[in-house]
Amino acid sequence: MQQTPIILIIDDEPDNFDVIDNLLANEGYELGYVSNVKQTLKLLETSQPDVILLDVMMPEINGIEFCKLFKANPQWSHIPVIMVTALSGKEDLSQCLEAGADDFISKPVDGTELRARVRSMLRIKQQYDRIQTLLQLREDMVNMIVHDLRNPLTGIVLSTALLKKSGLSPEKKEKKIQQIEASTAKLQLMIDSLLMMAKLESGKMMLNFTTIDLGELCTSVIQDFELIAHQKNITIVPDLPALGGNVSVDAFIFRRVIDNLLSNAIKFSPSETPILLQAKYLENGGATVKLIDSGPGVTEKTRKTLFEKYEIGTIREGVSQIGLGLAFCKIAIEAHGGSISLEDHHPKGSIFTIHIPG
Repeated sequence: MQQTPIILIIDDEPDNFDVIDNLLANEGYELGYVSNVKQTLKLLETSQPDVILLDVMMPEINGIEFCKLFKANPQWSHIPVIMVTALSGKEDLSQCLEAGADDFISKPVDGTELRARVRSMLRIKQQYDRIQTLLQLREDMVNMIVHDLRNPLTGIVLSTALLKKSGLSPEKKEKKIQQIEASTAKLQLMIDSLLMMAKLESGKMMLNFTTIDLGELCTSVIQDFELIAHQKNITIVPDLPALGGNVSVDAFIFRRVIDNLLSNAIKFSPSETPILLQAKYLENGGATVKLIDSGPGVTEKTRKTLFEKYEIGTIREGVSQIGLGLAFCKIAIEAHGGSISLEDHHPKGSIFTIHIPG
């Protein structure tokens, strides 16, 4: 939810604040007022405004000198400052800008001009805030990706080190090889999803539509994940159409979508529970694919944002979560002109449904 913009007026004359208060009364801003530099510095210790209206002519330290100090502080330099001045000479106005002011308005203050300039500075501040949010998201995403990629990589390194040791029985060697294969598959899936999502979003990937046998593709997916599921004592139950049908999709990307959904279902399902992979052709030539599990389910609140990037739902200890898998699925399926949805599987679990049009 967007917060109410805070406008701070710094002026030693309370009457000037009353004028600005009246001019901005119906704009929906939260207005603050301080009369000197000391009060301003104290206020900035606990809160930051979105825009500052700064009077030039003030005792002790004038607005231009204060603006220089304010803009020199990296904690505050991004906050737009509008100088409010009775000075009108070009040299005076250039001093305001050289001091770091982002804009200025002349006295007597015109209401229309004031409102326009405040809105302009708010747009700049809001753009800055959005960029900072994106930078933080990128940092969080990098941390999550590094963490999640490290898990299967660690499994590969440890299993490889054990294979180098002498004295391992053939059964243990085979088990370690299977663990390496499973970890490699996880690693490849993560990397493929990241790369494909980036290309799909940028419009640099063109879908290569081909006719595939849906039952054959889903059978292949199940075979690739049987080992991972077996390690958790999970059974993948197929409910697939007879071989010989077809649907038009980008086989590589569509396969990755089902891989992601099945990987998620295995990840979040408790041991000794089934996962149903169901697919069927529609009379209009399209198809649906459902992944039904008996995991913890998804709350109504989380469901609204689960397909957005970096959303990872409820953190579960011991479960790696990049927060990009479902976002990739949504982008990929929508690129096919289809849709993906989530609903509850009563009494417990989730049902992910993919619809591909004919």
